Amino acid sequence: MASPVLPTLRRALLYVPASSPRFLAKSANLKVDNVTYDLEDSVTNDKKVEARSALLEYLTNLPLPSPSASFSSSSSTSPSSSTEPPPSSSPREIAVRVNDVSTPWAIEDILTFAPLPRVQALIIPKVNSAADLTTVVDAIRRAAPHRLGTPTTTTAESNPNHPNPKPLAILALIESARAIMDLREICAAHAATTTTTTPPNHLLRGLIFAAEDFALDMNLRRTEGMAEMAYARSAVVTAARAFGLESAIDVVRTAFKGGDAMEGLKRESEEGAGMGFTGKQCIHPSQVSIVQEQFSPSVRDIIKSACLVVADEKAVALGKGSFGFSDSMVDAPVSKKAQSTLAIAQRLGVNVQQLKRDVDFEDETMPDWNRRIGIVYEQQGLALRKTMGFDTDVN
Repeated sequence: MASPVLPTLRRALLYVPASSPRFLAKSANLKVDNVTYDLEDSVTNDKKVEARSALLEYLTNLPLPSPSASFSSSSSTSPSSSTEPPPSSSPREIAVRVNDVSTPWAIEDILTFAPLPRVQALIIPKVNSAADLTTVVDAIRRAAPHRLGTPTTTTAESNPNHPNPKPLAILALIESARAIMDLREICAAHAATTTTTTPPNHLLRGLIFAAEDFALDMNLRRTEGMAEMAYARSAVVTAARAFGLESAIDVVRTAFKGGDAMEGLKRESEEGAGMGFTGKQCIHPSQVSIVQEQFSPSVRDIIKSACLVVADEKAVALGKGSFGFSDSMVDAPVSKKAQSTLAIAQRLGVNVQQLKRDVDFEDETMPDWNRRIGIVYEQQGLALRKTMGFDTDVN
């Protein structure tokens, strides 16, 4: 029996205008979790058909990644149980943001891009009801019925070159008051989890909050701290978690130039990650590295989690349900959080099993876990950052 697939990492979702040949050409080498080619907001109505044709030609001619390029066998990568490739010099996932279903372009957009093996996800704007996504799924069924179904972890299906590529993922943009109020119905009708029990027509794998359109719909006065968005953002994260969706993507920060643009992006990303979002929308490549780092566990958190899991395994061997770790008591929820952190680290290329062995050294001061964390941090901090694709200025 096939095992469930791991959730797709979408720490940064970068929009690229489909109407720009220059941007299309540059996008192939971007080191980003998700590139979303945009046929909606960045393309004027008189250019919609032209942009669709240009994007189709680009994606049709885009070289498919080879299995050897996607799955490394070096000792620094994650164990063989991982189905997620380590960070690479090209997007992990390619998506297309089609036009919304109320427009005359939407269905043809879906019919055009759903069959393409190189397209792993469709971003659906202005989703206000479950019926909107039903329209999308019906169009996918017409164009590419083989893209409906439950994903598995076989190597062939993980490779976009396989004749039966993985099912399409749908990510829904939540942009209105009505959508916020109908999140339960939208998710209940279409949510897809990473288990093998997901119905074949359930393709919804993430929610994306669109702040600018929501502010327009609600006639909100925008503030730097986004207090006016707190309820809606929390509702999106809560719905995504409640229905087992793998992604909850936070707002775009439109400012990307100027003295404090990147510092503001970092603050906003930290806040979004703290709220439970799994990633953030980007509109410029310069935003990607900051966003992806802020939506990843820090090196120190990874090392601490490895120590905590080792301590937990020792406690379990002694029949203990809770145990002391540094100055705190640890029970099941804390242990599960540490395991989750290590799962993400593994998918970013960290050899978690080796790291657990590295933190489990003999020391006469044991069990001084804080000292142990500090030692391993000093020894491996730079290397771990490099492995995960971040710069080597350890924070």
